Amino acid sequence: MSNLLPGENLVLKDHPHWVVLIKSIWLPIVAVILVLIADFTILLDNYNSWNLPPRFRTFLTLGVVALALLWLIVVWIRWQSTTYTLTDQRIKIETGVFGRQEKVIPIDRIQDCTTRMSLVGRMLGYGRVEIDAAGAQGAEVLNHLPNPGSFRDQVFMQSEKRRGVAPATGPSMPANPSGV
Repeated sequence: MSNLLPGENLVLKDHPHWVVLIKSIWLPIVAVILVLIADFTILLDNYNSWNLPPRFRTFLTLGVVALALLWLIVVWIRWQSTTYTLTDQRIKIETGVFGRQEKVIPIDRIQDCTTRMSLVGRMLGYGRVEIDAAGAQGAEVLNHLPNPGSFRDQVFMQSEKRRGVAPATGPSMPANPSGV
C-alpha cells in the first residue's frame, strides 16, 4: 500500500468476501439460461409461425449474453474497488470506482469491535464487523468481511499496542511459583 503514513505498518488488507460476487451474478446467469432454453425450445419450434425477422434468435441470445458479461464486469469492478485496510495506526475503508470515498478510524479511538456471522457466513468464512469509535455517530459496519474474528482480534491487538498494554499471550504465572 503506497499511501501508508510514516512509520505505519500494514497488518491486513482485504476485499469483501467472494460471496458478494455470487449474490450479484445470479440474475444474469438466470437470464442467459432462460434465453438459451427459449432459443432451443419455444423459438426453435415456432420460429416460422411468429414471423420473426431472420437471425432474431441469434441477436437475442448474443444481446443477453453481452448484457450478462457487462453486468459481471461491473460487479467485479465494484467488488475490487472496496478495500478494508488495517494498519498498526488506523482502519481505512475505501469504496467507489469513479468517485472515491475513504473512511479512516484511528486505532486509539476504537471503543468496541463486534462481529456477527450468519449460519451461511460461518460455513463460508465471512461476516459483519461493527466498529464503535469515540466521537463517531453510530458504528462503522464492514459487511461480508472474510474471517471477521481474525480481523477483530487484530484490531484488538493493535489497539492494545497503541495504548501501551501488551496483549495477553497465555496464562500468567505467579511471581513465586512455590507459593511461599
